[in-house]
Amino acid sequence: MILRMKESNLQKLRIVALLLAGIFCSHSMAQTMIEEFVPGSTVEGVNYFLPKTALRVVVTAEKEVVIPGEYNMYAYKYMRMQDVPLQTSVTWRLKDIMLQPYGVPDKSKAYSLKLKGQTVAPLVSLSSDGLLLAINTTAGEEVLPPLPRGKKAQATVTKGELHNYLTREMLQAGSQAKTAELIAQEIYTVRESRDALLRGEADNTPKDGQQLKLMLDGLEHQQQVLTSVFAGTKEVSEVVYVFDIIPAKETDKLLLCRFSKRLGLVDHDDMAGAPVYISIKCMEMLPQVVQDEKAEAKKAKFQSGVYCNVPVRTELKIYDVEDTYVSMEIPMAQFGRVELLSGELFNKMSDTQVTFFQSTGGVKELRADESKEKKRRSLF
Repeated sequence: MILRMKESNLQKLRIVALLLAGIFCSHSMAQTMIEEFVPGSTVEGVNYFLPKTALRVVVTAEKEVVIPGEYNMYAYKYMRMQDVPLQTSVTWRLKDIMLQPYGVPDKSKAYSLKLKGQTVAPLVSLSSDGLLLAINTTAGEEVLPPLPRGKKAQATVTKGELHNYLTREMLQAGSQAKTAELIAQEIYTVRESRDALLRGEADNTPKDGQQLKLMLDGLEHQQQVLTSVFAGTKEVSEVVYVFDIIPAKETDKLLLCRFSKRLGLVDHDDMAGAPVYISIKCMEMLPQVVQDEKAEAKKAKFQSGVYCNVPVRTELKIYDVEDTYVSMEIPMAQFGRVELLSGELFNKMSDTQVTFFQSTGGVKELRADESKEKKRRSLF
């Protein structure tokens, strides 16, 4: 990534150097011309792409492993616990799904920005992959946020913790039934001690609130560890999956992945997983271009300029039969059309600055300042 950024900066420096050379070597009228990109044919200019909108889908799944307790068969007899786990089980659930749009070069929308003479577009900012970011100003390249990290398995009770709370009598008990009975008695003793502290009836009740909290937390943890021999333990972890898709058309049901509550994410053709879909619908329709001879003749006089995208707002949903995880609206480039920013915006009478959305190629901000020419005239 660092190497790509260095190449991008070097590319920008070369572009600026080329443009400055054009400025100082010519005194003719400025022209900023564009044409369809032909590989190898552009010598005095800048090649750039318009983007199409890609989607990064980040799925966070939670895995829960339930491990039965060593003395689960005595859970009801000594603790009146019902429905305790009798065997190890694994359960997955979709915890979160995030959707992040970003721009990738559309190879069918490659153009050359020719710079001749004292061009009024002397500064062009490109991304590391050739997307047009700005003209006559600078624009930072946007990068996708870092991916969330998964979490390693964390057990409610770690291995070996139980031995910290077993008494000599428990360890020397002659049978599992006797050991389970002694552990149950210890659990009731811990509960009584906790209740006495809460009521302020314990002989060693601290006056300091923080100290009281520490004692209560200690008793609560001791009870949890001892109870785990009957109720079992849980190990919870998180796994992150990433999908990158570039939609080509509207759809109601595009299979994104398959998810199983027993296995987690599985292959697309694995019927053990339930399908998770993504839907893409355009929320608006751009007006149709009307062919008019007079308008076309007038437009032909202003064919110099810069191409940009006019994106269309779309509605995106990620869902399955049980829930909708994502519902949002974003503009997307590939469902819109390409328009021309007239070269009149970049003539010598103005100092126009334009920035573009990196994910869509649409105009983000346009500033046309005519004060530069007015100031020049006032000097004469």
